[in-house]
Amino acid sequence: MDASEKIAEIRHLYYSAKPATIHRDLARAIELLKSLPTEEERERVAVYMDGLSQLRSEYGARSKKRPG
Repeated sequence: MDASEKIAEIRHLYYSAKPATIHRDLARAIELLKSLPTEEERERVAVYMDGLSQLRSEYGARSKKRPG
């Protein structure tokens, strides 16, 4: 898998993330990020990585809220 495919997969993970899959999606994105060979390529996906991290926080906060 070349760098452009890895970047595309990270982007796809971000746009398709759901509460039930966010932890798996973020773990996969981190794995892909670590395998990118250049700093420039890692910078290109930084916004998606940040977004996945924010989604994880948001989804986690939602699941902890209980009515009552």
